[in-house]
Amino acid sequence: MTGTIRWGIMGTGWIADQFVSDVIASGMTVTAVGSRSQASADAFAARHGIRTAHPSYDDLVADPDVDVVYVATPHPMHAENATLALDAGKHALVEKAFTLNAGEAEALVDLAAQKNLVVLEAMWTRWLPHMIRLREIIAAGTIGDVRTVIADHNQKLPSDPKHRINAPELGGGALLDLGIYPVSFAWDILGEPATITAISSPTVTGVDRQTAILFGYAAGQQAVLHTALDTAGPNTASVIGTKGWIALNATFYAPTSFTVFDSDGAVIEEYDGAVSERGMQYQAWEAERLIAAGATAGDILPPRETVAIMRALDEIRRQIGLQYPGE
Repeated sequence: MTGTIRWGIMGTGWIADQFVSDVIASGMTVTAVGSRSQASADAFAARHGIRTAHPSYDDLVADPDVDVVYVATPHPMHAENATLALDAGKHALVEKAFTLNAGEAEALVDLAAQKNLVVLEAMWTRWLPHMIRLREIIAAGTIGDVRTVIADHNQKLPSDPKHRINAPELGGGALLDLGIYPVSFAWDILGEPATITAISSPTVTGVDRQTAILFGYAAGQQAVLHTALDTAGPNTASVIGTKGWIALNATFYAPTSFTVFDSDGAVIEEYDGAVSERGMQYQAWEAERLIAAGATAGDILPPRETVAIMRALDEIRRQIGLQYPGE
């Protein structure tokens, strides 16, 4: 990319810090940040050398020097905030979980299509180099027909009932913050499942503490997925085929390495997926590529797939009895 596409940052939390550090270090241009307070916007702008700090999201999306907005607010606010950007004629890269539910996701995708704008889920894993190579190996038939995907995402997060991760009103729970990664990974490898089965255990606040998910497919494949917010885990993944398997090291959804084995356990390939920076620049490059090409959807994660994934998350929540206030 040339750096001529100008980014505006909506939100000033940890994930926004990580994203901006990566995109600036990778040669992209960030012209503005918006927050709900001038002080927060000023502090963020000072940390990253951003020239314009807006005291509101409305001011950010109205900025004529912004082409695309990175929405890094809590996910219950994503639909409203991304709509604000799209209505102002700005493209949007929206953090995951993309929205709170599939209805919100579909409305956002429809709006972007009507306005011929990019709206892209910031599922950074999809564009990382190790995932590109993983798809090449699978497509080449190196491990035969894929039969099983296994992935977990378990973290030991704050137990404070008031913390965002434990708050139902903020879309808390393991599923939307952590479980989205193994769910999206399985979807990437095997596509949309024919059946979904889920069980869960709640926190004292009523959100999901840990959730186990089984995807079934028409051709007999399975995906076995797990997520938890109060127990740290290996955060690895495996793709198992009829001629061998691929073992992804921790952390599977971030830049990582993997090993390809044949059915006898002999190593076929060892891949080192180390990248410069944290790796969040790849999703920004994809957004810029689409904008520069005048396109609104790519092959790796088209908007309609994001909607379908949100629909699956809705079904998982239905099965485990997790409903958010106002739904």
